[in-house]
Amino acid sequence: MHPSDSSTDRLRYVRCRPVPTLGIASLFLTSLPVNILMSSDNTSVGQPLEAVPVSMTPLQRFEEYLQSKGLRNTEQRKHLLEQVFNRHEHFDADQLIDQLPSKGSANYVSRPTVYRTLREFVDAGLLQCFELDGRSVYEHDYGYPQHDHLYCTKCRKLIEFTSEDTLRIRDEVAKQFRFRAKEHRFIIHGVCDECTKKRSRDRRQDRV
Repeated sequence: MHPSDSSTDRLRYVRCRPVPTLGIASLFLTSLPVNILMSSDNTSVGQPLEAVPVSMTPLQRFEEYLQSKGLRNTEQRKHLLEQVFNRHEHFDADQLIDQLPSKGSANYVSRPTVYRTLREFVDAGLLQCFELDGRSVYEHDYGYPQHDHLYCTKCRKLIEFTSEDTLRIRDEVAKQFRFRAKEHRFIIHGVCDECTKKRSRDRRQDRV
């Protein structure tokens, strides 16, 4: 991770539907909020990703993990879990820290604790972590389907999608090598429609 003071250097995300105001104990008992594929004018061009049924809430899953490690849940861990699962979006540690109370305030969590707890969330199967432009990016894993991403290198927009063709090719390749596929990470780097159109407009204006 390479922190930056520039807001333009932060990752952008296609946001999901608004998340109902629910405690984390009941959040996953309802339909999960999901990202949808978006066009440049923010209209839907794809189907919402369907939620995966889960038997426990994120809090229950995390407490089970902590017990297996001989650890106890703390108020700081609970607060971070609530912050992470109160909405569905990709984020890095800096973005999460920016949303937390400042030092000296109630529910303040130090930077080292944030990093350590995020690793615990990953180990517990609640989050997935992947590298993008030298940054560790986190997303929901528990109760969320296998999916892939489109990443715009211009505006840093990150779009989720699912594709039966991608899964079929993955399984065919694994079969050829007598390999048992469990999961994969597929990120298409390129330029989104919005940025392509903006570049075309800028070029036309330059000719005037």
